[in-house]
Amino acid sequence: MPAKKKTRRARLLVIAVVLLLVAGVGYGTYWSVDTVRASFPQTTGSLQLDGLSAPVTVKRDGHGIPQLYADSAEDLFRAQGYVHAQDRFWEMDVRRHLTAGRLSEMFGESQVETDAFLRTMGWRKVAQEEYDSKLSDTTKKYLLAYSEGVNAYLADRSGAELSLEYAALGLTNDYTPQKWSPVDSVAWLKAMAWDLRGNMQDEIDRALLSSRLTEKQIEELYPGYPYDRNKPIVQEGAVSAADGAYDPEATPAAGQGPGTGPATTPGTTTPGGAQQGAGTGQGVAGQGAQQSVQGVDGVRTQLAALSETLSSVPALLGPNGDGIGSNSWVVSGRYTTTGKPLLANDPHLAPQLPSIWYQMGLHCTSVSEACPFDVAGFTFSGMPGVVIGHNQDISWGFTNLGADVTDLYLEKIEDGTYVYDGERVPYETREEVIKVAGGEDRKITVRSTRHGPIVSDRSTELGTVGDHAPVGDGAPDRGKGYAVSLRWTALEPSNTMDAVFALNAAKNFTEFRAAAADFAVPSQNLIYADTQGNIGYQAPGRIPVRAEGHDGRYPAPGWNPAYEWTGWIPQEALPWEYNPERGYIVTANQAVVDAGKYPYLLTEDWGYGARSQRIDDLIRAKIKDGGKISTEDMASMQLDNSSEIAKLLVPRLLKIDVEDPYVREAQKLLEGWDYSQDADSAPAAYFNGVWRNLLKLAFGHKLPREVRLEGECLRVRPADDSGPLEDLDGRPRTVRECGQRAAESAQPDGGDRWFEVVRALLEKPESGWWVLGSRFEEGEGNRDALLARAMQDARWELTTKLGKDIETWSWGRLHRLMLRNQTLGTAGPGFVQHLLNRGPWDLGGGEATVNATGWNAAGGYDVIWVPSMRMVVNLADLDKSRWINLTGASGHAYHSHYTDQTDLWAEGRMLDWPFGEKAVQDSTEDTMALTP
Repeated sequence: MPAKKKTRRARLLVIAVVLLLVAGVGYGTYWSVDTVRASFPQTTGSLQLDGLSAPVTVKRDGHGIPQLYADSAEDLFRAQGYVHAQDRFWEMDVRRHLTAGRLSEMFGESQVETDAFLRTMGWRKVAQEEYDSKLSDTTKKYLLAYSEGVNAYLADRSGAELSLEYAALGLTNDYTPQKWSPVDSVAWLKAMAWDLRGNMQDEIDRALLSSRLTEKQIEELYPGYPYDRNKPIVQEGAVSAADGAYDPEATPAAGQGPGTGPATTPGTTTPGGAQQGAGTGQGVAGQGAQQSVQGVDGVRTQLAALSETLSSVPALLGPNGDGIGSNSWVVSGRYTTTGKPLLANDPHLAPQLPSIWYQMGLHCTSVSEACPFDVAGFTFSGMPGVVIGHNQDISWGFTNLGADVTDLYLEKIEDGTYVYDGERVPYETREEVIKVAGGEDRKITVRSTRHGPIVSDRSTELGTVGDHAPVGDGAPDRGKGYAVSLRWTALEPSNTMDAVFALNAAKNFTEFRAAAADFAVPSQNLIYADTQGNIGYQAPGRIPVRAEGHDGRYPAPGWNPAYEWTGWIPQEALPWEYNPERGYIVTANQAVVDAGKYPYLLTEDWGYGARSQRIDDLIRAKIKDGGKISTEDMASMQLDNSSEIAKLLVPRLLKIDVEDPYVREAQKLLEGWDYSQDADSAPAAYFNGVWRNLLKLAFGHKLPREVRLEGECLRVRPADDSGPLEDLDGRPRTVRECGQRAAESAQPDGGDRWFEVVRALLEKPESGWWVLGSRFEEGEGNRDALLARAMQDARWELTTKLGKDIETWSWGRLHRLMLRNQTLGTAGPGFVQHLLNRGPWDLGGGEATVNATGWNAAGGYDVIWVPSMRMVVNLADLDKSRWINLTGASGHAYHSHYTDQTDLWAEGRMLDWPFGEKAVQDSTEDTMALTP
C-alpha cells in the first residue's frame, strides 16, 4: 500500500519549516506559498503564443493530461513545446545540460568530471551534425516550431516562475536558462540511446572477472540463451519479404553498401584458429592470437576505473543491467473479446520524479497530407511528437532489443599517433571548455581514433590503461601502455528524429516498417497493431556487422583489423513478423531470433526470457480451448507477480533438513506458497531474502572487488595467485578486499541471467560455486549446506529488518519505492529534498517478474526500476484504451498533478484514455486557447 499522503495543512507546515531553515542557514530568502505556486501553469482562459497561424485549443482532463488541437502541424508542435515547458521545463533544462555536457553550469564543480566524459563522447556535437545534414526539411520545421513554443513560455519568466527548483538553485547559483534550440531536442535521443546501449557493462565485467575466475568459470556465469525453454520473439517470420515467412536457409539480403564484409555467424573460426559462438570467451587479443584478459592487475584496475566513470553518467532511463527492460505484447482479434487486436506496453525504467513520460494527445483538426497527425500517447518532455502510443489507424509499443552496438577498443597511443594494422596513424583532437558555476572554466582535449573517442582520457588511472595488458605476441610495443576508445552507433549521425514523426503518421504496416527503418538508435523492438485487425513486429536499428575475428564480448585490440566493424545489418534483413499463425507476439527483452537460424550476430547478451516466457504462458493459458482475452485480462497480466526462480528453488529448499527451530519456522512459510510476490506476502519476503543470501554466499564472495557492492569487505584469496597460497601456520593466505560497485549495479544482481546460472548448478551439487566463502574448489562444494546457510542468514537478516514475528513480515516492507527528483532531490540540501521527493510506497512484484519492480540482490531490496508507465490499447474502440503514468503530468512540487497517478499506479489501476473528440470533450475539465 502507498505511504499516507500529506494533507494541505501539512504541506503548508513544510513550507513554514523551509522558511525557518532557509533563514537559519543565513540565506535570508523568504519562501512563501506564493513562491511554491509561482510556477503553476495557466490552464484556462487564453494566452497569446507568437508564431501561431491560428488558435490552438488545449483541453486537460482531471489529471491535467492535455489534448492539443491545431489547424497545422507546425502550430501543433509549437503548442506542444509551450505545454511541455509549462509543466516540465526544469526537467527539460536538466536534460539538455546533460546531453551537452554542461551540468557544471547549473550545479557547479561536482559535475565537471561527468561533463568532461559527456563532452568526450560528443552527444551534442553528433546531434548538431544530424540536424545540419541528416534530417528532412519537414522534421526541421517541426523541431523549430517546438523550440519556438518553448521559448515563448520562457520569454517572460525566470527563477521561481519556472519551477521551485530554480528558486532553490538560486540560493547558491546565479543561473538563467538559455533559449531552447532544435538541437536540444535531437540530443535527447543520445541520452535515450546511452541508457539502452546494450552489453557494454557485460563486456567490461567479463574482463574484470578474469582477475579472479578462469575462463570456464566466467562462462558458467554467462550461460547461453535457453532457446529450448524461452521462446524468441520471432518464430514464424523474419527475412523473406515475399510471403512474410522466415527461411532459416535464406541468404542475407543484398545491398549492404560499401565496406560491408561477411557477417559474424555462430560457429565461425577466428584468425587465431579458435572457435567462437554463443557462450565463448574472447578477450583482448594480439594479431592472429586469441587470449582472455586473465589475472592482469593493470588492465583490471583501468577497466574498473572505466566502469566507475561510465556509472557516474546520470542514467535518466534506468540502471543498465541484466534486469532492465520492458514488456510489450499484442494479441490478434482472433483471440480477443473485442474481435480486434489488443496491445500492451510497460517500459521498465528508473523511478524518478517527475516520471520520464508525459501523456499527451496531438490532433490536427482536419487530418490531411499537410497536417497528418491524430495521435496520442507518451511523450518525452523536450522532444516533439509521441514516442509510444497510437494514432487513428495503428498502435505501437517499444521494448529494448539489446543489440550489441558498442565496442571498447584497446589502442596503442604514442606521440600523437595510434597504431593500426602496423602503421602509425594521427589521432584527431578537439578542445572543449567547461563552464563551472561559481568556479573557473576548465579546458579539456578530446582525442579520437578511427574507432571513436578515447574515453580513458577522462580518468587519471585510465591514462595508463594497458601498462600490463595481455595483448599477445603480435601486439605493438607496449611503451607507455594503451588507451581505451569507444565505438558506438549513436556517435555516428543518423536521422532517427525523422522516424518519430513518420511513426506518428503511419497508417499501415508498410508505413510502420518504413518509419522503423529510420529508427537507427537506440535499437528497439517495435510491436504493432492496427484497426484493420493486423498485428506485427519489426526489429529496427543500426546494428553493426563485425569482422569474423570479433564477437563483441570482450574489449578488442584496436590495432588489429580482424576486430573491425565492416558494415551494418541491412534493414531488409532485420527480423520482422506479420500476422503470425500463433495469433500473438511477445517482446520482453528475450532473444529476437534463434541464433542458429539467423545469419547475423545481433548480440550474445540477451535477457534470458523469464518475463517473456511467463507472458507467453499466460496468453496460451487464456486462449486454450477457445478462451478470449479482454482489455482487463491484458492489464491483469501486466501485474503478474509470479517468481520464476521461486518455482525452481522452493521445492529444493523445502527438502533441506533444518534443525534450528527458529529457521525452520521461516522455512515453513514457503510451504503451500503460490510463488506470487504480493506486497503483503510473508513467503515472498522470506524467499527473496534466501535468494539474496544464496547469491552472496555462492557467488558474491568469489567475485573480484571491482564488481562487488561498495564498502562490502571480505577476507579473500589474493586475486593474482602470486606467492604461497598458505601462510606459515598452514592456513589459506588471504587479503582484505572491499567492494567498489554502487548498489544499483553491483553483482550478483539477481536478474534472470542468475536464474540460469543457478538452474545449471543445482544439478551439480559438488560444484566449486557451492563452497562457502571466497574459495573455489571444484568437487568440494556442498549445495544443500549452502542452501541451508542461505535460509539461516535470511532468517536473521529479515528478523533485523522486519522483526521477530514472521506473521508480521511482508515483501512490501522490504521492497519500497521512493520517488526522487533526479537533481536537487538526490544531492540538494535536506530540506529541498524533503520538498521535492515523495514516498515510500510498499510494492509487490520483483526481479525478472512481469510486474518488474526491479531490485539488485547485491545492493538490497529497494526498488531501482519500475514499469514507468502502463498502457493497453483497444484497436476495436480506441476510446476504451487504458493508460497510467508513474507520477503525474506536472513537474511542479505540490501541484495537484505532481504525483496524482502514483497511488493508482501502485495499486495496479489505470485511467480511461479518451482519444476521439467527443470522448476528450467529455473528460475535459480545463480548456485553454493559445492564440496568435
